[in-house]
Amino acid sequence: MRFIGIDPASKTGFVALDDRGEVVREKELSGIGDKDPKRMVTLIHEITTHLQPGDHICIEGFPYSTQKAMFAGGLHHGIRNELFKRRLPYHEVAPNAVKKFVGVTGWIGEKGSKKRLTGPQKKREVMKAVFNAFGYEHRSDNVVDAYILARIAFAIFVIRETGEINLTVNQSQVVQSILQETSDVKKKA
Repeated sequence: MRFIGIDPASKTGFVALDDRGEVVREKELSGIGDKDPKRMVTLIHEITTHLQPGDHICIEGFPYSTQKAMFAGGLHHGIRNELFKRRLPYHEVAPNAVKKFVGVTGWIGEKGSKKRLTGPQKKREVMKAVFNAFGYEHRSDNVVDAYILARIAFAIFVIRETGEINLTVNQSQVVQSILQETSDVKKKA
């Protein structure tokens, strides 16, 4: 049994945790070359070759504010299509929920004088928060995001199997939101 986090991007973060929450695989995947569709096809293949039946998977949701919308849309859909073909269920986690899981809001400072974090500042804050919360660090912010997603997959499994909730308020809100969405989807089906 493994818990997988996938942060789709031109440099995709991939992390697998074992049943104790220990990292068993951590990689940044980029496919072959820099021209599409070869890059995208080989990247999606690379991601799916690391997956196994029975994996519990969380994948980061679509980045609606990206400058590379065509690539991101193709990659995100391509990964989801492969997961569907392989009958690997997954949970989608909004980009802001990934940051919220480790307590990063995108703002710094005191009330009344807060400033919005820029992209690189936000990435550094997330990496710092992950190290403080879990003692995990990696040079790639994509792998760090994948680690958070794998942690969310692990938390969802523990809550479903044991009913035990040993999470911070932010972590609990993220997981409960995902579980509620899953429940709503099942009711509609």
